[in-house]
Amino acid sequence: MPTNEKQQQVAEIKERLTGSSGLIMADYRGLTVKEMRQLRTSVRDMGAVITVYKNSLAQIAIRELDMPNMDEYLEGPTAFVFTPEDPVATAKGLLAFAKEHKVFSFKGGYIDGQLVDAEAVKAIASLPSREELIAKLMGTMLNPLRNFMAMANAPVGAFARAVQAVADQKAAA
Repeated sequence: MPTNEKQQQVAEIKERLTGSSGLIMADYRGLTVKEMRQLRTSVRDMGAVITVYKNSLAQIAIRELDMPNMDEYLEGPTAFVFTPEDPVATAKGLLAFAKEHKVFSFKGGYIDGQLVDAEAVKAIASLPSREELIAKLMGTMLNPLRNFMAMANAPVGAFARAVQAVADQKAAA
């Protein structure tokens, strides 16, 4: 018989899963309380939320939402990082934390409707951020226009330099 508290936790997990663009699961065994507090603060600064739930409750919520089976990632202590906006930025922050704290490791995740393993989460962390991608796209789109303007101005510039050279010759004579 499920208790009211467990039902509330399952409802909370479901709400967070549906309101997130990504979920990253990690093993936090070996982190001190101070390091875990530091992790929570850095994750909060990225706009994400990190919580620890019982794996069995998470499995129930995942089943009720008809999401892919994540049982292989839900073994042992699991930290759930819910990313409401940009999962790439959150993955980058978590990867930086994992480099500093060797005991922290990725288990897998569910990002933009795709189930990913630990290596894929690391690969996602190496992607450029959304803003960087937009800036690169805009630069690529503006290059042809910039080149056209340079070509259009070239004859006028060459004519102006020729006139200046003639004027300099006459002034020297």
